[in-house]
Amino acid sequence: MLAVFIKELSGFFSSLVAYIAVGAFLAMTGLFLWVFPESAILENGYATLDSLFALAPYFFMFLIPAVTMRSLAEERKDGTFELMATRPLSDIHIIGGKFLACLGIVVFTLLLTIVYYFTIRVLSVTAGDVDSGAIAGSYIGLVLLGAAFVSIGVFASSVSKNQIVSFSLAVFLCFFAFNGFDSLSMLISLQSIDAFVSSLGISEHYHSLGRGVIDSRDVLYFLSFSGLFLMLTKTILGGRKW
Repeated sequence: MLAVFIKELSGFFSSLVAYIAVGAFLAMTGLFLWVFPESAILENGYATLDSLFALAPYFFMFLIPAVTMRSLAEERKDGTFELMATRPLSDIHIIGGKFLACLGIVVFTLLLTIVYYFTIRVLSVTAGDVDSGAIAGSYIGLVLLGAAFVSIGVFASSVSKNQIVSFSLAVFLCFFAFNGFDSLSMLISLQSIDAFVSSLGISEHYHSLGRGVIDSRDVLYFLSFSGLFLMLTKTILGGRKW
C-alpha cells in the first residue's frame, strides 16, 4: 500500500492537475474570504471563518473529483492496472494507497488555509479572541468530508475508463450525498421521517462537527460512509475480466 501511496503522490505532483486543483481552491476561498463583499471578513467585521467552512464543501465537489478522476480510470485505460495487479498487491492495497494519496492532497490543501486562522486571530479586536474550538471542529469536519468525497471519487474512477465520465459521476454523487437527502426529507411523503432521512446525508453530520463538539456518531458516520464506497470500489474491481 505504501508503494502505491508514494507512486500516486509523485504522479500528482509531477502533473499540472494537482497544482491547478489546489490553486483553484485557494484562489476561490481567498476571493470569498477577503474580496467579495457579501462574504469578506473585513466587510462583515467578524473574526470568523464561517464563510470558508460554508463554501468549502461546494468547492470540494469539484476539487476532489478533479484529483480522483485519474486514480483508477487512467490506470485501466493505459493498461497499467493489469501490470500492478500482477504484483503482490491486493485490490485493498491498491485502493487504499490511492485513497490515502488523494486524501493527502486534500489535507495538504487544507493545511495551506491555516494562514486564514492566524490572520483572523491578529485582526480580531482582542488579539486571539476567536472561537478556536469551533474552527478546529470545522477543520476536522472538512477532513472527514474530504475522505468521504475521495471515496466517492475513487469509486467513480473505477466505474469508467473515461476520466470525464468519472469526474461527472463523482460531482453528481458528491452533491447528492451532501444535499440530496435534505431535499428528499422535504418531500410530503417523507415528512414523517424527515429527521431520519436528513441524518442519512453528509450535510447534517458535517454541520454538527462545525459546532465544535466532536460527536463519535458523526465520526463513525463519515468512516462508515468512506468504507462503504471503498468496498463498492473493491467490488467493481473484483468483477473485472481481463
